Amino acid sequence: MDKNVKIFVIALAALVVLCPLGLLAVGTAYGEWGPDDIKDMVGYVPAGLQHMSGIWSAPLDGYDLPGDHTTVPEQAPGYYVSAIVGVLLCAGVLYGVGKVIAKQD
Repeated sequence: MDKNVKIFVIALAALVVLCPLGLLAVGTAYGEWGPDDIKDMVGYVPAGLQHMSGIWSAPLDGYDLPGDHTTVPEQAPGYYVSAIVGVLLCAGVLYGVGKVIAKQD
């Protein structure tokens, strides 16, 4: 394995391991606001956001596995699953795009 790729994989694995640190943060994550949060911040909800807000729901809402989990150790597995699935999806898309670009050369 190339040295740069190895460093990248190690850094990515470290970030996956650290992802439950988000459970210790107060408030909502940047950019993960719903219509109610937007209304509280700016005073109104744009019509497009209001209209589109109900068309998608996350498979792991709140990065949590199904069930009633209230403590950090109970919620951490959901964060790990979300992180690993996200990394695999991004890697798959990038791999596919790379293959398409390589065929064009």
